Parts: sequence; structure tokens; C-alpha cells
Amino acid sequence: MIPPRFIPLIAKQVLRRRTRTLLTVGGVAVAMFLFCVVQGMQSGVAAATRRTASDDTLIVYRQNRYCPFTSRLPQHYLDRIARIDGVASVVPVQIVVNNCGASLDVVTFRGVPIDRFLPHARRSFDLLAGSLDDWQRRSDAVILGETLARRRGLSPGDSFDAAGITVHVAGVIRSREPQDQNVAYAHLDFLQRAAARGDKLVGVVTQFNVKVSDPARLDAVAAAIDAEFASDPDPTSTRSEKAFVARAAGDIVELIGFTRYLGLGCLAAVLALVANAVVLSVQDRIKEHAVLQTLGYPGGLIGRLVVAEGLFLGLLGGLAGAAAAYAFMHASLLSLSVEGLTMTISTTPAIVLIGLAISAALGVLAGIVPAIQASRREIAQCFRAV
Repeated sequence: MIPPRFIPLIAKQVLRRRTRTLLTVGGVAVAMFLFCVVQGMQSGVAAATRRTASDDTLIVYRQNRYCPFTSRLPQHYLDRIARIDGVASVVPVQIVVNNCGASLDVVTFRGVPIDRFLPHARRSFDLLAGSLDDWQRRSDAVILGETLARRRGLSPGDSFDAAGITVHVAGVIRSREPQDQNVAYAHLDFLQRAAARGDKLVGVVTQFNVKVSDPARLDAVAAAIDAEFASDPDPTSTRSEKAFVARAAGDIVELIGFTRYLGLGCLAAVLALVANAVVLSVQDRIKEHAVLQTLGYPGGLIGRLVVAEGLFLGLLGGLAGAAAAYAFMHASLLSLSVEGLTMTISTTPAIVLIGLAISAALGVLAGIVPAIQASRREIAQCFRAV
């Protein structure tokens, strides 16, 4: 440990070569910015695709169909699904997207029946602006997820057009579920008519969202649903919501998984930058270390002062990079969508703290070798080296 009275000395040594310190801190900040962004991407993918013991939602889709444009199921399947043992509730959903491929700016319309959506909305969503009653009264009204509303700059009373459909914003909601943050909830019958474009979509939906009474029976209920419609003209493929997202975004999940190597490269860059700065700083002060030893400073204390310099540089750069990543991600509201499904990309306070802890640890690690060299160098050797 370093006594507090030595902190001004450490700060003075770090700042005496301001250009070198600025370049080192800037390099560390860039590396930690990238590291935090990568971690945000990976945590968003994990939240959207990693199934937990409490998951109780199934997605019933048309078998061998992938994009919402191609999945069509008869709406009358609703009653047969509801009768299956273990099913707590069923909601038919019409999905319309302005882009079925991977994109950072996708508008996903979800057409839902009023009587089945409103009880769930009042129970599960936080209404930030507008009114659910206004949504209920107006057929072309939509309820926007917070992320979509902020990204598009929309508020209650506005109108906008996407995927060839013009709608009126009745409210903005906040939800803990990633799939609710980037969607526009519309009336099912309105969306079926608006998206028809010559096709007969009334009485046809994209999927059914099924809540099961016991999360432990999720797979058994999914198998029972598919068995029920196996011989029908429109067979189904039923998966848990997290598994459904993972399948639809399989290529993207693999690509984002590869970014962990980018994160490791960022950490290596932090280590190299801080180590280089500390080594150069120690070499510049060999004579000063000899003077300190002459004044009675033990070698161990000199070594700890060198390690503290590495810690100071790592923390300074890590704080700047992590704070910039946090501000950028919250201002940009990035989310990656594919086939109408959303994976939120955000940097949480936990990721910022992890970044700070790692940068501090790497700063200490970078200072160990030069600290050992400085602490073991004898006084006479120091003067000869100058």
C-alpha cells in the first residue's frame, strides 16, 4: 500500500511528461471504449438469447418459414392452442417489418387483439407518455417501445410511416423485455388490412405468443402444439422465445461472439500502452531513484510508487474510455434487428465498473516488471546508468 502523502508525488511524476501521458491515456481510453462497446453487444445478445428457468413464453411459427413475410398461420388455430394442457394464454400476432434483414434501424409492427393485449400491457409495461385508452379508441394508433420512440424522435400525437403503413402514436411504454423496446403495437385487424396489398391476410397471423402455466413444461407444451398441427396444411414450429431469437439471428450471434477476440485485443493494447509509458518513465528517473535511496527511501517503496503510476494511468484512461462508451451507447440507442426480432446493444453501469477494474488491474500488471527493476537497482548502479 502507498501512504496517502505520496499521492501528490505520484501525480507529479505522471504529469511531468504531459505529452507522453496524454498519448498513453488517450490510447487506453480508445481501447477501453471499444472493450465496453463489445461487452455491451455481447450482453445484449445474451439477454435476448439465453434461456433461463423463469422463461414462460413460446413462439408458434409456420414450419420451415423464417421471415415474417412468409410465415402465415390461420387465426383460428387460437382456440386449439388454448385447449392444450399447460397453456395459460395465447395471443395471435401479425408482424410487419420495414426490413427483414439485419439492420440497426428496423421498425417492427406487432398487430395484437385489443382484448388480449390491454390486460398484459397494464400489468407488464410502464406507460411513459400518452394513453392506452387513446390506443384502444383509434384504429390506426400504435404504442411504441421506448427505444423506438427515442430513436425516431416520436411522441404521442405524432404520425409516421414505415413499411408503407401510416400510423398515429398514442403512447410510449417501457419494458424489461428487449423485444418490447423496439416495436410498435398496433390493432391486429388494422395491421392485417394495411399490410394486405392484394393478399388475403384477414384471418391470417404471423405467429402466436403462448404463455405456459409452468416454465418447467416449456419444451413439453411446445412439442404438444407442434403435434396438434402436424397433419394440417399449415404445420407449426414452436420454440421458446429465447431459442426463437437465437435461431433467427444465428449468423449475427456467431459474428458478435467473434468480437470477444477484439475485446481481448483491446486489453492487450491497454497493457502494452501502460507498460511502455511506465518503462520510459522509470528510465527517465534512474538518477532520481538514486537520490531517493540516498535520502532513505527503501527499494520496496520505490517499486510501489512505480506500480502506482501504472495504476494511475490505467484508471485515468479506463475511466475516460468507459464513460465515453456509456454516454455514446445511451445517446445512440443502438439495437440490432433481424426478422423483426431485436437485440439491444447497451453499456450498463456494471460493464463500466468491470472496464475500470480491468484497466486498473492491467495498469498494476504493467508496472510490476519496471517496479522490480527500479527497487533492485543499487545506488552506485543508478549513478553509473546516468
